[in-house]
Amino acid sequence: MNAPDGLAPTLPGFDVASVRAQFPVLAQRVHDDRRLAYLDNAATTQKPEAVLQALDHYYRHDNSNVHRGVHALAARATKGYEDARARIARFAGADVAGTVFTRGTTEAINLVAYSYLLPRLEAGDEILVT
Repeated sequence: MNAPDGLAPTLPGFDVASVRAQFPVLAQRVHDDRRLAYLDNAATTQKPEAVLQALDHYYRHDNSNVHRGVHALAARATKGYEDARARIARFAGADVAGTVFTRGTTEAINLVAYSYLLPRLEAGDEILVT
């Protein structure tokens, strides 16, 4: 395994430079002209160029409430949302109907805890989250 620029070893065939290049924010130089390394992903993840372009297109052309309207923008937003759900379900090998979007990890953990686990827990049970 190689270690570019004195960083931790990488997986064979994993091109760190090409992955970094997909994230415009990582092109910044900080603290005495050092490359930016962003590690606060639990709070906010940085977006690659493809996501930024998709968001820009959505806000410029389709911005509307999903599942809440019958007009053209709502129809396009809802279709995009449901198409994304189906694509993610296929990627994960999951059922589309059982694929649920949440705002973040905490909400997802709470959803599972309250909807699935709570009815099954008994006194003395413990929940471990890594």
